[in-house]
Amino acid sequence: MEWDVVEVQTEQPLALRVLFADGTQGQVRFEPSHLTGVFAPLKDPVMFSQVHIDHGALTWPGDVDLAPDAMYDAIKTHGEWVLR
Repeated sequence: MEWDVVEVQTEQPLALRVLFADGTQGQVRFEPSHLTGVFAPLKDPVMFSQVHIDHGALTWPGDVDLAPDAMYDAIKTHGEWVLR
């Protein structure tokens, strides 16, 4: 799918640079206020840096993941996806 993530790298704290299968690229940023519930473990920089790609989605240990289609739509429109 066009929204499959094919490359990810961590940037500044709580930010990622992603590349999609169709060449679209942009940034994903987490606001600290979003890091609650299932996302709370991502407050730990070591855990955050363990991001990887699983079947086109960004995933962390503990079954934490992000929907690649919503991420793609936001980045295609705004160049970034801010999770607040």
